[in-house]
Amino acid sequence: MKVLVVGHGAREHALCWRLSQSPSVWGLYCTGGNPGINQIARPVPIESEDIEELRRFAIAERIDLTIVGPEAPLAIGIADEFANVGLTLFGPTREAAQLESSKVFAKAVMRAAGVPTADYAVFNDAAAAAQHVRARGGPCVVKADGLAFGKGVTVCDGSEQALVAIDDAMVKRRFGLAGEAVIVEERLSGEELSFFALCDGKDAIPLGFAQDHKAIYDGDRGPNTGGMGAYSPVPRYNEQFAARVMDEVVRPTLHAMAAKGAPFRGVLFAGLMVDGDQINVLEYNVRFGDPECEALMMRFDGDLAETLRAVAQGKAHEADFRLSPQSAVTIVLAAQGYPGDYRKGMNITGLERLEGPEPSPAKVKWALDKVRIKAFHAATAVREAMLVTDGGRVLAVTALADGLERAVAAAYEAADMVRFEGIYFRRDIGRRALASVK
Repeated sequence: MKVLVVGHGAREHALCWRLSQSPSVWGLYCTGGNPGINQIARPVPIESEDIEELRRFAIAERIDLTIVGPEAPLAIGIADEFANVGLTLFGPTREAAQLESSKVFAKAVMRAAGVPTADYAVFNDAAAAAQHVRARGGPCVVKADGLAFGKGVTVCDGSEQALVAIDDAMVKRRFGLAGEAVIVEERLSGEELSFFALCDGKDAIPLGFAQDHKAIYDGDRGPNTGGMGAYSPVPRYNEQFAARVMDEVVRPTLHAMAAKGAPFRGVLFAGLMVDGDQINVLEYNVRFGDPECEALMMRFDGDLAETLRAVAQGKAHEADFRLSPQSAVTIVLAAQGYPGDYRKGMNITGLERLEGPEPSPAKVKWALDKVRIKAFHAATAVREAMLVTDGGRVLAVTALADGLERAVAAAYEAADMVRFEGIYFRRDIGRRALASVK
């Protein structure tokens, strides 16, 4: 089949990389592309949110399946427009995508479905939100209602921090229209997990757990980012626990969405807080996470195109795949200053040591240990025949190995081989999980 991937970051590189290994795929395209993606997929010079041009392209090229990476095209209705002309797309409709594009909508669905979540209040007025925060006191979480690309949530230690978050969102409009409304909710404690399920509107199949690291600095300190690293699977959370999440979160959500006349098809990404036996949903996302997707695609074993097409066509029960029992660890290499201001155009070297044809002691060691290494391009460009940085999160170096400890070690061995001016990455990805199982 011919497949179009919408988006051009590390998540989309991981999807294209796995799709390029699908026996059913003979034509692979990607919007925008990047120097990594362009080695395996034909770049399409259309913006990810230019739905009309994407639809024309898909019709003209007779695309059999479109897979949407980022949330923005889904939020503005790409699935609806493609369905109107009979095109198969993996991803939810505009109404169903509100599970991510509106936290107010998502909370209402959770309440209707009986899905456990934090107590909350919704505000359309900054003064009212501030009054509520002062009255309740103590820790809380302030969330901008709309899409803020992972940066609209502030975990607050007390009222003063919450008041600043409300002002940023609703008065200063730091997140644009996303801050027209905010949610103030109780602050939960426990362990954060990401759970993914492939949903066909009526039923779902689990894709498993991953754990992201959002804060910029080691020890989960500093401002939140789009994600600084991830690993999968997550120790201590087995198939029995996944079955609980399916029964307590995923299926009730699907039933509630169907009852609203907006059946959900695509990947449902539930951000969870687990405290002992208690599961609470922090938020929904309606696409593969980044960098969780990189780790999951390293573990995916099967024909990804056939799997996602079956789900998109309402036939999740026909999907045939497995996840490797090996562990995958992703380390995000970022530009100095991210998530604030950063420079672009820094020369990148060392990738050939990971993936080039020349042997090296590291490659020999990885081969003997059955380790697989892949560097997914997040924000790179080629200028004057040199690979350079072109964004905040630059590369997502990922290792697949037997056991989390070996995967963590291999991922850091690989990350240390890459060089560019101002390179920064966390040094503690997966360390908390390793400590918990020793």
